[in-house]
Amino acid sequence: MDAPEGVIALVRDWLRKADNDLINAVHTLKLGGKCPTDTVCFHAQQCVEKHLKALLVLLGIPFSRTHDIAHLMSMVPLALAPSLNADQQDLLTDYAASIRYPSSNDEVSLSEARKAVAMARLVRREIRRQIPRSGKL
Repeated sequence: MDAPEGVIALVRDWLRKADNDLINAVHTLKLGGKCPTDTVCFHAQQCVEKHLKALLVLLGIPFSRTHDIAHLMSMVPLALAPSLNADQQDLLTDYAASIRYPSSNDEVSLSEARKAVAMARLVRREIRRQIPRSGKL
């Protein structure tokens, strides 16, 4: 099936923004001990969220404004969903907002930040396999 050019353009926009978040996360990780791990986790979450939204746009599935990864995942047909378990989905959702504000008591280790980036890379890889390069689904 052919996707309309406007849909393909919007999917590409979502993917470009998702890649920008991943680039930010990866480069920030290089700071090592001085790395703001909450920022890395936020960008990893954003990468996952935007890849899911790109897939939903391609599939013609409307979605509301949300940072809830589990909610977005529930909208994706099971056969196309990336392999994130419920705990990973919840953790990524927490990275969207709660750890970024002073009221949060949760410090994120460098190891946890690396795991968040690994999850983002996994989702990117799995969703990119589903995105046609030619605009065909």
